[in-house]
Amino acid sequence: MSELATSARPYAVAAFKRAKETAAMQSWSQGLAFMAAVIGSGDISGVVDNPKIGKQSVATLLLDICQGQLDEEAANFLKLLVQNGRLPLLPTIAKLFEEYKAEYEGYLDVQVTSAYELSEAAHKGLADTLEKSLGKKINMNVAVDKSLIGGVLVRAGDQVIDGSIRGRLQHMQKTLQ
Repeated sequence: MSELATSARPYAVAAFKRAKETAAMQSWSQGLAFMAAVIGSGDISGVVDNPKIGKQSVATLLLDICQGQLDEEAANFLKLLVQNGRLPLLPTIAKLFEEYKAEYEGYLDVQVTSAYELSEAAHKGLADTLEKSLGKKINMNVAVDKSLIGGVLVRAGDQVIDGSIRGRLQHMQKTLQ
């Protein structure tokens, strides 16, 4: 992942700077997400990776697929990626762009994994607590994983807060060994 991120970073930064300059953050976000989804499709990846198909043909095919979903700048960005042989980087570029966007807008994407479905009150309470402790507004995505036994596992950027029973048991096991 770090190798992909290193290669994708200049493209993500360029797209982000352009989105800021043109006040088109949402348009770029949606365009990059759509392009990444198209590239991630199994049918398309076979065509894109085929060395017998020329770059111009790949670009034309992708632009036809994305017709109506991309503005002119995003279409030019797609052509640039095709010409530079960087299409496989699109999902990473989109992910990095979203991270830059969230930081710029003062948001932090937080992945919460809970042993059980959270009630509305528990969801709001956890969101408020995380906003206070992290010092930023958060976009909270919640998933359920019964293997946690109880509690929650929170991933916010590079920070991991493991408040799960499974995590405590693993910690106890390491301590006892």
